[in-house]
Amino acid sequence: MSYKRILLKLSGEALMGEQQYGIDANRLAEYAQEIKEVVEKGVEVAIVIGGGNIFRGLTGANNGMDRVQGDHMGMLATIINGLALQSALENIEVQTRLQTAIKINEVAEPFIRRRAIRHLEKGRVVIFGGGTGNPYFTTDSAAVLRAIEIEADVILKGTRVDGIYTSDPEKDKNATKFDTISFNDVLTKGLKVMDTTAFTLSQENELPIVVFDMNTKGNLIKLLSGENIGTVVNL
Repeated sequence: MSYKRILLKLSGEALMGEQQYGIDANRLAEYAQEIKEVVEKGVEVAIVIGGGNIFRGLTGANNGMDRVQGDHMGMLATIINGLALQSALENIEVQTRLQTAIKINEVAEPFIRRRAIRHLEKGRVVIFGGGTGNPYFTTDSAAVLRAIEIEADVILKGTRVDGIYTSDPEKDKNATKFDTISFNDVLTKGLKVMDTTAFTLSQENELPIVVFDMNTKGNLIKLLSGENIGTVVNL
């Protein structure tokens, strides 16, 4: 395996599958199976999931809701997704821990860095819910922050496209894909990988990012086996 410890970032929208909202049980099961295969290869896996399939704080703010209230609702949505993924993983006998940035002791552990690292060392999948615990920060920022804290080797950003392109491949048929690209080139070319806060934090800590298509079966294990999957962003 090319990486020993990874932080997998999944969007909440990805969990919708073919639905318009909520959680698609089949997509959830597919993700769980992919993650299990990686764990069985000895890779330590931490996960951050967005909440956009349930509620997005910024959307609420744009509709007149208080931004802080909206962001807290979004944090709770990520915890719901975390519980769903935890259940799906444990259904196929993968040991899992859910840690949250906001205290919700009846359903999850609070985020404690040393405890999270110990879970990973014991082969448990650790899911981080609740974002950073603060409004105005995205789950991209949470993913980078947690990855740095647990000393992950890489952030794997699972999306619905197979990497970073010169422009949106869903809109521009002439868009070309990068196999590798530097942090500086992403910024210079104005490419969208993560929000600026998250991306800058990753760059400053020299933490590589791989953007890949999580919805193609087998991609995660192929990527970790060293195959040329997705786009690598590094120094």
